[in-house]
Amino acid sequence: MASSPDVPSTGNTPENPGSDTSSGTYSDSPDAIGSTSGGERRGRVRARRAAVMAVPATLIAAGLAVLTAQGALGVQFAISGMPFTVTATELNGTGFEQFGGLDNMAEGSPNAGDSGGQVLIVTSAIKHATLTKLCQSVDLGGTNLLITAGSGAEKVSATDLTTDSTELSGDAAFNNIEIGNDASTLTKAGVKGPIGVFSQQADTVRIAHLRQTNYATTAGVFKLPGLRLRFSDSGC
Repeated sequence: MASSPDVPSTGNTPENPGSDTSSGTYSDSPDAIGSTSGGERRGRVRARRAAVMAVPATLIAAGLAVLTAQGALGVQFAISGMPFTVTATELNGTGFEQFGGLDNMAEGSPNAGDSGGQVLIVTSAIKHATLTKLCQSVDLGGTNLLITAGSGAEKVSATDLTTDSTELSGDAAFNNIEIGNDASTLTKAGVKGPIGVFSQQADTVRIAHLRQTNYATTAGVFKLPGLRLRFSDSGC
């Protein structure tokens, strides 16, 4: 994945993702929460409970849930527009493809900014993949939702894995790589991109020290041994 050209950020990522929720949840200002002490405590507890229940469900639905990979493009759902970071000490895959594309936010998304609700991304598709010490985090503004897995003897594994990224880095090695294919003719991972789009594919891929900024992930099967989800002051 690291061999793709750098894709610039579109600038549509919010400065404080989820700031509407956090401003009502964590502010100590009496004007923001309520003028009485009892009302302040009750309002803060209710808001925090709502945030704890809603945020993990949103992230998992967008990222680490078991999803069905689509046959035409890597992602065919409306993205939230909030980027998340994924790291792994090592990724090994068979059946690798990569091509450019656009992801679309839901109509009227507050994260669209002046982008028109679109993010220019690089889709990486892997037929079978394993990842060691997977970490995923999303910045919620003041705190991070952190997910880790695969730190023990059993690695994270996925089939029909696709990631839509704006940044990728690591130390990569490919076997039997083909560069310059038309994305609509790819055959290695079972995913086809738009006709006329530059792409590449390889029989196998290995990336050490993988780091990605992603907007979407899908997989036919995603196994996460040792899964742990928590809030953290720092991300991956």
